[in-house]
Amino acid sequence: MLGLIPPPHLLLLLIIGLFSYSVQSLRFELQSGQAKCIAEDIRSNAMTVGNYSITNPLIDQPLPDSHTVSVRVTSRVGNNLYHQSEHVQSGHFAFVAVENGDYIACFWTTNHEPQITITIDFDWRAGVAAKDWSNVAKKSHIDKMVLELQILQEVASSITEETIYLRKQEEELELHDSTTNTCMFWLSLLSFFICMSVAGLQLWHLKTFFQKNKIL
Repeated sequence: MLGLIPPPHLLLLLIIGLFSYSVQSLRFELQSGQAKCIAEDIRSNAMTVGNYSITNPLIDQPLPDSHTVSVRVTSRVGNNLYHQSEHVQSGHFAFVAVENGDYIACFWTTNHEPQITITIDFDWRAGVAAKDWSNVAKKSHIDKMVLELQILQEVASSITEETIYLRKQEEELELHDSTTNTCMFWLSLLSFFICMSVAGLQLWHLKTFFQKNKIL
């Protein structure tokens, strides 16, 4: 069984991969009068936090009043989890996912003449990466080693939950493929039966026609 234990560097890569999967940090441009939506696959009961802000194009000057954005976050079934429609320049949202699936954050701006382009920094974290470990350490008054062990424990739990989640998805896909294959088999069998029936009726009709006209 020892041969099944991954080497430390692979375990480290797995942990890094888990964090990178749960963190979506990006910068994008948005023209006035347009919208852009970003999706994140989040497991149920997972904590998620998001921070967004408009980048100031003018150094050492206030951000122009025209540079504002509205934001809405919805679940895969369309439930509103966060809605900021007052045209803000920055904001923050946090919630606990109630179901598995894609959660969508949409950004949009009002029309301007002439048209302007704003740049938005967006940081979206879920699961272990969404927890504020610095505040945990301050509130609990625990040392650095204990904090690292707590983080590793959370990561291990997240890896286990992620594995179970992926396994369930795989089982659902296998069940879906099996059902689809069964339906295709019966559909092919039905199509073959219909084709053979039509061919038989055509042969019978031709034979009857030839016999009636004494061609055969």
